[in-house]
Amino acid sequence: MIAASFFSNKTYKEINFKNEIFAGLTVAMTMIPESLSFAILAGLSPLTGLYAAFLMGIITAIFGGRPGMVSGGAGATVVVLIALASLHGVEYLFAAVVVAGILQFLVGVCQLGRFVRLIPQPVMYGFLNGLAVIIFMAQIAQFQVTTAGTTTWLTGESLYYMLGLTALTIGIVWLFPKWTTKVPASLVAIISISLLVFFLQLDTKKVVDIASVSGSLPHFHLPDVPFTWETLKIILPFSAVMAGVGLIESLLTLNIVDELTNTKGNSNREAMAQGGANIVNGLFGGMGGCAMIAQTLVNIGAGAKTRLAAILGALTILFIILFGGTIIEQIPLAALVGVMMVVALSTFEWVSFRLITKMPVSDIFTLFLVTGLIVFTHNLALAVLVGVIVSALIFAWDNAKRIRARKSWDEKGNKIYEIYGPLFFGSTTAFAEKFVPQEDPNCIIIDFKESHIADMSALDILQKVIGKYSDLNKKVVLRNLRADSLRLIHNSKAFQEIEIEENSPLEELH
Repeated sequence: MIAASFFSNKTYKEINFKNEIFAGLTVAMTMIPESLSFAILAGLSPLTGLYAAFLMGIITAIFGGRPGMVSGGAGATVVVLIALASLHGVEYLFAAVVVAGILQFLVGVCQLGRFVRLIPQPVMYGFLNGLAVIIFMAQIAQFQVTTAGTTTWLTGESLYYMLGLTALTIGIVWLFPKWTTKVPASLVAIISISLLVFFLQLDTKKVVDIASVSGSLPHFHLPDVPFTWETLKIILPFSAVMAGVGLIESLLTLNIVDELTNTKGNSNREAMAQGGANIVNGLFGGMGGCAMIAQTLVNIGAGAKTRLAAILGALTILFIILFGGTIIEQIPLAALVGVMMVVALSTFEWVSFRLITKMPVSDIFTLFLVTGLIVFTHNLALAVLVGVIVSALIFAWDNAKRIRARKSWDEKGNKIYEIYGPLFFGSTTAFAEKFVPQEDPNCIIIDFKESHIADMSALDILQKVIGKYSDLNKKVVLRNLRADSLRLIHNSKAFQEIEIEENSPLEELH
């Protein structure tokens, strides 16, 4: 059972162990500098970032919702906690990570992870495009150097080395697969550039220039904070935002991998795995995190198809912390920058440009809105939330405009209103404007054959329309109500006396 879980129900003969091993090594190489950078950005110990990379990676690889995904100390979640750490200290950050993990785990237990699939395609395109820009711009920042608190651009020989080695890395990543795909091009590029710098003794930025990556095993440590309601009030807002950011990024990454591999992951299982990993992070000195789309794409691109690659990637990071720090510290940053730039270019949905002339204006607006929000705020959760809300409002507006009423009379002289389009909060005003109680005969029939009552706002406006006719001693008959509409009317108990034609499926209420 455990082996089947690890290898996605593949037999050992079907697993390409070479691809899995190389993919895991490549993922580890690209995750280390990113985890270090995020930890330093948050004012934390560099090892806090590496512990997060290991703990998030190993737990989600084993228990996550699908093979191929990679999690670690992601900047999207860490940025949320920077203010908390600066105001109250790192122990409060660890406590907030634990609470965020509990919230994420509860989302999975309550089976709420599937709702991420309601995110519209333009929002997905905007998410990927914005993320690609952020990844690319983060690599541009490596061409800067900070001295005595002042940040300046590289100049002279240092700049030329950095540009040349980055360009060479990109060239290897692009061209090597044309020769062979048996070895991941990213790993070949990192090793080649490292050897080139070592043998030519080139003076260029290396991982060691960011921080040391040597340390010991993470150890259990309860966050040193007062266990009081006051503490919970302080950390809960930060935890809730972190949980939301982490789940959105993780479940969107799961959806993206689903599309790339034509398979389907388990969003609720992924939510529980993310939550469990963050709980462990907070208890073992990690800064927490979520799925990392760039590393996931590196993993998938390197040929990983099972959980093995992500597990090996996490174990590689632990090995490096314990034994290999001095070697990894010598990797040129230019090699890692080049690999991540290629990932950024691959992440960008270039097809979205070709679709601009074919997409509705509202979808184009949503796509650029989400992309812009991500680029300028770096808040992925906010951008996706705004995109979903805007898409929902546009959808509601479009449907609100579609409601109409065809008017006719039957042989008894009763006026019939045949309603077309859903009756919901957005269409209530247009619905009410269709009726003229003073001019209508003593009995009107509202036919819902091509419509339905969708919510409480619809019930309220229907009650008001019927009330206007009742005030004039005129009768309203409802016809062809769907079972769900009947159920709403029955459960609301707002209609004291209402006439519904018997041909409506009343029996479906019971």
